[in-house]
Amino acid sequence: MEKRAELYRGKAKSVYTTDDENLLVLHFRNDTSAFDGEIIEQLARKGEVNNKFNHFIMTKLEDAGIPTQMEALLSHDEALVKKLTMIPVECVVRNVAAGSLCRRLGVEEGRLLTPCTFELFLKNDALHDPMVNESLCVSLGYATSEQLAQMKHLTLEVNKVLQGLFAGGGITLVDYKLEFGLWNGEIVLGDEFSPDGCRLWDAETKKKLDKDRFRQKLGGVIEAYIEVAERIGLDLR
Repeated sequence: MEKRAELYRGKAKSVYTTDDENLLVLHFRNDTSAFDGEIIEQLARKGEVNNKFNHFIMTKLEDAGIPTQMEALLSHDEALVKKLTMIPVECVVRNVAAGSLCRRLGVEEGRLLTPCTFELFLKNDALHDPMVNESLCVSLGYATSEQLAQMKHLTLEVNKVLQGLFAGGGITLVDYKLEFGLWNGEIVLGDEFSPDGCRLWDAETKKKLDKDRFRQKLGGVIEAYIEVAERIGLDLR
């Protein structure tokens, strides 16, 4: 497999074409951003930690029967993935109130949400990822009703798998976002699952172990990511 031209450069990852038109290389960089790229810093080992964390999680999800784009771990900061036709809608599950939900509705942080909530957001940095509903997604051509139903089903299945995985390490999966794409007409989980795209709290102390440490200038960002990894069975040291 030969890595070729850069196809896309996001806030924290770069995507490269390969000599196989069906496969891409994801390069996880050390860039760390917040507030739609308003703050960007370099954090040592960030790319390596998120790459290996994502591979670990995607493998667990594949083992549970959830289709993902992951093919193989190539190096400390690169992975080989299927080339999906991405759907521009993020699926968000919240098990505990935090972040934008608290600001939007005045709900106190830490309130348990039973059952969990499911929300859709348009993936558009310029518009700050506005919230959308199924009707808008279908009417504007972002996805079909059938695709959205499958995305919701898979997102909630991910919740079952990962709540158990993190709970085993004494960690609460507060919320997370997922992105999906099409592979041979089927809905497949794409992008990444790392502490960059979810909230993780120590189950007892409520210590934040995710990118909120960067957003809120709490420090120890990568140390927290590594702690999470080790508590769920991934050795990054």
